[in-house]
This record gives sequence, C-alpha cells and structure tokens, in this order.
Amino acid sequence: MRGRLATTPLSAALVALMVAGCVFLWVGVPVLWLWIGSQLQASQPLGTALMVMMLGAIGTIICISIALARLNRMHVELREARGLPVGENSALEVILVTSAGLAVVGFAIWFLAFSGSSPVPLNLSY
Repeated sequence: MRGRLATTPLSAALVALMVAGCVFLWVGVPVLWLWIGSQLQASQPLGTALMVMMLGAIGTIICISIALARLNRMHVELREARGLPVGENSALEVILVTSAGLAVVGFAIWFLAFSGSSPVPLNLSY
C-alpha cells in the first residue's frame, strides 16, 4: 500500500511522535504560554507578561519545529533504508496540514458554540 505512513513499529512510533508534536504545537503551546503569562501578570506589568508570552511561544514553536523536522528526517531515512517509496509529501507535511485544519475547525466550533462570544457584535437591546 503506497499511502501508508507507518509500516514498522519504529515508523509508527515516529509518526505518533510527530502527531503528538503537532497537537502540542497547535494546542499545548498557546495554552502553556497563556498560563505562564497569567501567572506572571499577577506580579509583573501586563506589557512584561505579554512580552514573555510572545517570546516564549516563538521560542517554543522554533524548538518544536526543529524536533519535528528531525523526526521527519528519521522517518524518511527509515523508509529509504527499507526500500519503500518516500512520495511527494512527507509524513510531517500530511500531519501538519491535517492537524492545522482540525485545529482551525476545533477553534471555530469552540468559538461559535461554547465560548459565549458572538462572532458578530450585535446590540439587539433597544
């Protein structure tokens, strides 16, 4: 089967790590740095907390991206060593696009259905 990303247990583990890394990239990083910023804001000025949050989030995203690229390189090398086709799109590309799409859909569902916010500010009280 040409489209399979994981053909061995090691390959499956690499794909699972890439999926976990992508989920952490879209969900964990924002939640982590919002929490850290909320803790800092209690004792520091708001500007300082925002600066720490932004720099921390950017640094974390860079580190995760480097780790994901290494995992993807290992996955490609493993496939090449077994004589399997690598294909046009790497496993990481497929996982990133899919997880980003799911993150956008999940955010839209949360925002529209559960956050209590209105997507269009309407003042209907007369």
